[in-house]
Amino acid sequence: MSVFSAPAFDQHELVSFCSDRATGLRAIIAVHDSTLGPAVGGCRMFPYASDEAALHDVLRLSRGMTYKSALAGLPLGGGKSVIIGDSRQDKTPELLRAMGDFVESQGGRYVAAEDSGTGVADIRTMSERTRWVSGLDDNEYGGDPSPSTAWGVYLGMRAAVRHRLGVDTFDGLKVAIQGLGHVGFYLAKHLREDGAIVYGADVNAANLERATKELGVIAVDVAEVLGLEVDILAPCAMGAVLNEQSIPRVRAGIICGAANNQLATPADCAHLKDLGILYCPDFLVNAGGIIDVHHQRSGSADSVKQAHIERIGTTLAEVLRRADECHRPSEVIAEELAREYLRRERLAPVALAEAS
Repeated sequence: MSVFSAPAFDQHELVSFCSDRATGLRAIIAVHDSTLGPAVGGCRMFPYASDEAALHDVLRLSRGMTYKSALAGLPLGGGKSVIIGDSRQDKTPELLRAMGDFVESQGGRYVAAEDSGTGVADIRTMSERTRWVSGLDDNEYGGDPSPSTAWGVYLGMRAAVRHRLGVDTFDGLKVAIQGLGHVGFYLAKHLREDGAIVYGADVNAANLERATKELGVIAVDVAEVLGLEVDILAPCAMGAVLNEQSIPRVRAGIICGAANNQLATPADCAHLKDLGILYCPDFLVNAGGIIDVHHQRSGSADSVKQAHIERIGTTLAEVLRRADECHRPSEVIAEELAREYLRRERLAPVALAEAS
């Protein structure tokens, strides 16, 4: 497997592989850019179909974390890790400790947090072997940043609704959520409390049952959720769900969700724009979790964290305004803003040295 010729390779600073025969651990850590600080990102566990698929995912996810931290104004770089395996069958304490050893071996260049297939308890187990973990504070959610991710997506939705529909309420609006895990459930809760009619789908029957019983979410089949005629579609499961095959089925005017890498290819955002669908860049609206992790690490007051998350809606509004003005896809505008911020930060030490 060649890393440098991989389609998702984007001048990554570090790509490291681990195979531990004793525990069965097979994992990859990727650091995309550390201009702003140490690379913080979730540790995902998923039964990838191939090693190439795992590499592709970790490269795209780490790149997205770079842009996410930059647009959120965080002093953090972009990194991610993946464990190849089924979290329901293959996860053991020994495997997690071995992952902790792998993270520790990077010397602090990568800091792990929870992600799909891992939870706070798993990160705690990893912390037995490494200092370089985050998201473990004993807050009301036990350190879980998922509620903050959901809140940020909700704020992004509110900005998108104001931009597209000119209203400040979800009352009577129809929202379809694909994936009702931690983030999707909390997002549905906020929307239901604000008067939205929420449809939901999940491959996990327990997640779907909880959302329908506790929140009044209307259950739909996973094969139908992307094509529902709704005001807003919220992908909150795995990535690459918006692609050449699925986009023509979308009947929502706005797409705003928590899943990472929702677009299968860069061309898909332009396709959505051509169809008149307002796309909210995922790495912008789902930044609430990494903002939460940052403030856990720095010991900030909850009010400071909440004020920081509130900026997600403001930033998205600016991206959508610029996209309309120049008639370009919102994803492209958001990436350009992130890259410009990174470029300024890289030049700052040079400018300082010249001034002195």
